[in-house]
Amino acid sequence: MILSSASAEPSGLLLAALSAAGAVAYAVAAAFAHLRPRTWRSVLVLAWLLHLAALVVDIGGIGAAPVNGSHAARFGFAPSLSMTVWLVTGVYLVESRFLPLPSAQRLLSVLGLLVMLVAWMFPGEYRPQAGSPLAPLHWAMGLASYGLCGVAVMHAVMLNRAERQMRAQKGQGAPVLGTPLLRLERLTFQFVGAGVVVLSIALLLGVAFTPQWRWDHKTLFAVMGWVVLTGLLTGRRVFGWRGKRATRWLYFGAALLLLSYAGSRFVLEVVLQRPPL
Repeated sequence: MILSSASAEPSGLLLAALSAAGAVAYAVAAAFAHLRPRTWRSVLVLAWLLHLAALVVDIGGIGAAPVNGSHAARFGFAPSLSMTVWLVTGVYLVESRFLPLPSAQRLLSVLGLLVMLVAWMFPGEYRPQAGSPLAPLHWAMGLASYGLCGVAVMHAVMLNRAERQMRAQKGQGAPVLGTPLLRLERLTFQFVGAGVVVLSIALLLGVAFTPQWRWDHKTLFAVMGWVVLTGLLTGRRVFGWRGKRATRWLYFGAALLLLSYAGSRFVLEVVLQRPPL
């Protein structure tokens, strides 16, 4: 469902208000990212809470008319992207209290701003029938795996950046400051491992309990992403993969997971404008 067909509903008006407020808060957070850390953190927490409220209204279909006589959840490519960024930001807010992670501040604020606007414009389609009582759990586990892999990607980006800065500072004879590389690397692979475990559960739930399960492009990309990320963990454990080789595998696996749902739903909902499958 696109903005033009959803904005007249009470849920659409509420979503628009929350999205606008959240986008403004994220914009302010982006502006203060490297100027006033305390102000930035307070504004980002507010933006994160508004983001959560918008997700609840959007995915929960709060205020929407019943579909086929029953309440319907709403889902699509934009809400999935929005929830992934929301999860990544939440992990960052907790983790940054114990570990200095300054390089992700502005990036997360800008991403939050963009996904809130996109989710408002493309709020998804109603799904009155899940097909199985465990289907919502399957969707939730899939989204959680995307979020965990997104957090791993965030750490990998910071790891690559820290490595470049370390080489440059060593060449100039300057002291190396910031987050310890080994700790950042360990966190990266811990999130990869957690993402693989959750993704495995999501795939098993889909095969065992979801009647709509089939071998389409979405499933193929998800399985390929699982294979790549599992291969990364195996390569690290057996061959000691580190640095750019490891992060390239992570980026590739995360891209496959992104294509598995968000990419396919974008083509169906926006390009082809087909109803949900």
